[in-house]
Amino acid sequence: MTINRRLFLGTTASITAATSFGVHTSMAADAKSTVNFALVGLGSLSTKQLAPALQQTKHAKLVGIVTGTPSKEKVWADKYGIKQENIYNYDNFDKLSENESIDVVYIVLPNGMHKEFTVRGAKAGKHVLCEKPMANTSDECREMIAACKENDRKLAIGYRCQFEPHNQHCIELARSEKFGSLKAIEAGFGFKIGDPNQWRLDGKLAGGGAMMDVGVYALQACRYISGEEPVSISAQETKTDPVKFAEVDESITWTMKMPSGVICYCSTSYAFNGINRYNAYADKGWFGLEPAYSYKGITGKTSKGPIELESIDQFAAEMDAFAKCILEDRDSTVPGEEGLRDMICVEAIYESIRTGRHIELPRA
Repeated sequence: MTINRRLFLGTTASITAATSFGVHTSMAADAKSTVNFALVGLGSLSTKQLAPALQQTKHAKLVGIVTGTPSKEKVWADKYGIKQENIYNYDNFDKLSENESIDVVYIVLPNGMHKEFTVRGAKAGKHVLCEKPMANTSDECREMIAACKENDRKLAIGYRCQFEPHNQHCIELARSEKFGSLKAIEAGFGFKIGDPNQWRLDGKLAGGGAMMDVGVYALQACRYISGEEPVSISAQETKTDPVKFAEVDESITWTMKMPSGVICYCSTSYAFNGINRYNAYADKGWFGLEPAYSYKGITGKTSKGPIELESIDQFAAEMDAFAKCILEDRDSTVPGEEGLRDMICVEAIYESIRTGRHIELPRA
């Protein structure tokens, strides 16, 4: 589906409103001001980012955990005051249906587990916030969307950058055409991956390599800056360590053409550090961010000067925004359909690599 400029203007306005923490106007918000979260998977992201962020949120509260590591249970319970009845493992996860004190499950598991636990979460009657990438395939994304709709639960994907002020400002610069008509976007994100035994190098758990992990950020940036969906994609892969990257991609470059004619030049890699940016070029100037996708320290420049905005906890903003969607009974600005659109593009990238052809994508 092509997302037109009018829709994106509305989306940006909704995102801005969603991250403005304050007065509720809905009846639902008057009745309840906090949404209770359970983190599903207690790895590095949950430990270092999400749990601390939940101590800063105004409308989201950490009350439960789901872990496959029993030794973590007491540590987390003591640190965050989590009651024993709100502690689950992957086997008894479905018993969440009996627990009315948990409203949302945040899926923070390896990519290959996203579909299973999103579907199970929805069937247990919980709203779902799922980390990116949404799933390993577009078909899995569709199953996740369907499960949440069938169970009347809300679904959002963890696209934290869409709640970050510098990224929001760049979206507005593109929509307002402050620098004229957009012509091209260059975007990339990569890092040198370490431990060869980690799940990110396991094809079944990760679904792919650098492209699935951090390449999605560059893909997202091109989509939300342009406000369009690609109509054609061409990609190439480079693999310098076929042993370490036997099951997943190491480095990928790709180009995308948007309906308006905007061309996107993108890259991602697990082979080296230093790529963390995007730049948008228009006929009267340019703007961009570097770093663009980090948890903090986002900085930006334009052809007329720097972009100077406050730094926020992106995870806190993301979770508060979803909590407000639940309180006010409205859809997220980053719903499952947004994750599906990314995955359709990722599959086209992989197909282009396999076939050596340009892949044409249907217009909406």
